Parts: sequence; C-alpha cells; structure tokens
Amino acid sequence: MDEARVIPMHSRGSSERSPRSAARRAIQPPADGSIHALHSDDALLPVSAGAERPAVDRRLAAGLAFLRRRLAGDYQVDDFGFDAELTENVIIPLLKPLYDLWFRVEVNGVENIPAAGGALLVANHAGGLWALDSAMTAVAVHEHTTDEDGAGRYLRMLGADLLFTAPGIGPLARKSGATLACDPDAERLLSSGELVGVWPEGFKGVGKPFRDRYQLQRFGRGGFVHAALKSGVPIIPVSIVGSEEIHPVLANVKTLARLLNLPYFPLTPTFPWLGALGLVPLPSKWYIEFGEPIHTESYGAKAAEDPVVLFDITDRVRETIQSTLYRLLVQRRSVWR
Repeated sequence: MDEARVIPMHSRGSSERSPRSAARRAIQPPADGSIHALHSDDALLPVSAGAERPAVDRRLAAGLAFLRRRLAGDYQVDDFGFDAELTENVIIPLLKPLYDLWFRVEVNGVENIPAAGGALLVANHAGGLWALDSAMTAVAVHEHTTDEDGAGRYLRMLGADLLFTAPGIGPLARKSGATLACDPDAERLLSSGELVGVWPEGFKGVGKPFRDRYQLQRFGRGGFVHAALKSGVPIIPVSIVGSEEIHPVLANVKTLARLLNLPYFPLTPTFPWLGALGLVPLPSKWYIEFGEPIHTESYGAKAAEDPVVLFDITDRVRETIQSTLYRLLVQRRSVWR
C-alpha cells in the first residue's frame, strides 16, 4: 500500500485551506438527489423505490471511491498524523450511534465555539474504564460548528503518552487528530488556528472513585494556560455530565495496576465480573456545556512566564467548570434519561 501524502501545518491567517473540506465535498451527493418531488399544488409526493436507487448507487460509488483512495495511498495526513478523510468518513460515523442513541448527548453553549481560529477547550475528565468524554466532545464540536467551507470543525485532542503506546489505539488516536499533551504541540496547533481539547485532570479524574464523582481533581501546574497565553487564543471551559456513571469506579486495585504498568486498575459493578461484557459503558444521559470564552489576548505572550497569572487563570477555569457541573447536576432529572 502506498504511503499517504503529508501536508504541512499552516500558520493562522494563511490563505491555504486544508484539503479535508474538498475531500468531503467530493463525496457528498449532488443537490438534485432529493427524495421528494414538489409539485405546483405544493403536495409532497413520496418517492418510489426506483427513485431511491440512484441515491443508494451514489453512496455505494462514494464508498468504493473512498476505499480505492485508501488502498492506493491517495490521501493526506498532516504533520501530527491527522487523517481528516478517515475521521470524517469512518471514525465520526462509528461514534455517532454512541453519541446519539446510547448517551443521547444534549449540547449547550455551542455559540461560544469560534467558527474560525484557534481556541483551547478545557473539560472535566471521567469514565473509569473508557475516557469517552474526549470522543463525545469531539463529536459535539464537529456536529455543532462549521468552518469557512461550511464543514464541521475538528477537535484536536491532547492525550497522555499511555494512549499512544496502547496497541491499536495509539495509531487510531493519531489519525483522529489526537497528539501528545505537551506545550510545543499544543502551541503549534493553536497557532495554526485549530480547536484543541485538553482534560487537565488526567488519570486522576478518569480513575477517581465514584464517591468523588463530579468533584474536580487538581489541574496540574497550568500547562494548558501557558499554551493558550503563548498563542493568544481564548480558553473555553467545557462541563460534561453523564461521563461519571458509565463505569462507576468502586475500587482501585493498585497491586494489579503496578503489575500491568497502568496508572490504575478499576473495579466497577460490571468489570471484571462480566468479562468482556463488563467493558460496555452504561447508557447514562449526557450533557455537554461549552462556557463563555476566557480571552487571553490582553495578557500578552510574556504573561505565560508569570506563575501568578498562570495560577489565577487556571483557578478561574477550574471554578467555572466546577460551578457549571453543580448547576447541571441540580437540573438533571435522572442519570438515565
């Protein structure tokens, strides 16, 4: 199989656009592929089975064309390994049933996500076995935003090194837009006008016991604020409710965690008691709220070296997320609906 072409990252304000939107438009059905015919008497007539066939044929042709491009290596990735075409046509469609049908995600505050330019999205972290909050946030961003070409924006996620060393998961994470949580990568993505997501609680948040649910853990030393200040982009607090209940952590078996070289080894109501079935997340009802942006432009890049400024903004972001979580929990009618 041929190697994919690598496209360089462009700085913010560049007139060049990523080919992802062009690829997306190339596989979209034409505008005349409507499924109803509107007559002069405004009667909406159902389409016959024969009329549906062209739409099916177009989807099949688009799928075959996509497969041919993959086999021939006729696709592009950026410097971080992000594959926009694969994310658009495979990864997001695979996550959509989980987003729409299993977790039934409701989203608020999408107007706070910029349509263009960089921004740093900072969210609470949970999940027990699976940190699915990052994936669901990425789908929410893609579904509720549009870039200059009218296509959904992608969330470039910052992850721990364990994510990228996991067999099978690491390469897929790279292709979906994730990269290592470090200042140089974050600053480069933000300066290139990308939306970047970070979950500063890390494993402390994902593996915390269920009794501490929705109580934010320490946000580290403010590395994410440093990246935002250096890049001059806004910070958007993101609050997620529902993720704590998918795998309630009853205990952490530290001995097993050390033996397996893992940050924690959770015991949940279903894992490991039900084997592979215990890996299935419980169908909790999710809410994701994007808060008002905290602008950093007025501070200037030099403020990134001031620990007082870093701690002040870090605390402000953390308090905003925590208070929003409490409000959403009070408004929530049920964990499951």
